[in-house]
Amino acid sequence: METGTVLVTGATGKTGRRVAERLAERGVTVRAGSRAAAGAGAVRFDWEDEGSWAPALRGADAAYVNYYPDLAAPGAVAAMTAFGAAAAAAGVRRLTLLSGRGEPQAVEAEEALRVASGAEPAVVRAAFFAQNFTEGLLAEGVAAGELVFPAGSTPEPFIDAADVADVVVETLLSDAHAGLVHELTGPRALTFAEAAAELSRASGRPVTYTPVSGEEYAELLTGFGIPRPDAEWVAELFANLLDGHNAEPTDGVKRVLGREPRSFSRFAAEGAEGWATPPPGFA
Repeated sequence: METGTVLVTGATGKTGRRVAERLAERGVTVRAGSRAAAGAGAVRFDWEDEGSWAPALRGADAAYVNYYPDLAAPGAVAAMTAFGAAAAAAGVRRLTLLSGRGEPQAVEAEEALRVASGAEPAVVRAAFFAQNFTEGLLAEGVAAGELVFPAGSTPEPFIDAADVADVVVETLLSDAHAGLVHELTGPRALTFAEAAAELSRASGRPVTYTPVSGEEYAELLTGFGIPRPDAEWVAELFANLLDGHNAEPTDGVKRVLGREPRSFSRFAAEGAEGWATPPPGFA
């Protein structure tokens, strides 16, 4: 199906940036939505400012809905209800929603968007991003050589954000995915200790995993300036996600793209030069 203009929300984030790049490569007119609204084709879009939504949606044929901070967060259902109504008013005919795998609260937000928009959004439920180790929440610690996280020994089938972006693009360019839910994971599950070992091998510098309790992790986050309620919510979210129910890999990437997802080893090897420089004397 022909796609005109696509609004990409969170266009500077892990998946949004990659989705915008891939759409542009395929000749699609991209409206890159972000708070800063910098660069060609950029528009201001802020999830905390509902007044920015309608102007960004106006004239768009499709939208990638990448809600911040997470669809399981308090307020997500209300935001999806309001955004769905705004999308319907703007005549947006195709929506793809990024969601979390194994998050019951996120399912409520998914349904809120479906009802309010009057459309049948494609839902992409993604596992823990591999890029969280190098671009996001855990990047600073990994770069310093220590991965501190409340995951214990629970395995997780980490997904490469590049695979998520590839799937999202396919759903935005075809009505065949309307109303479908795609669960995306990497090809195999690793513990966080195993992931740290992979990062260490790829970068040529030590990266060790230090497991902590949810309470200890919340305390750590508050030390970085995150408000206590937010820190406790993040810690609780990870405790729920990493209780073992998400450990089994899926074939979601292959079903959409016809190929296997990228492995964590490949992610680590391809990204090592960009995020890690071996310290003197380390072999």
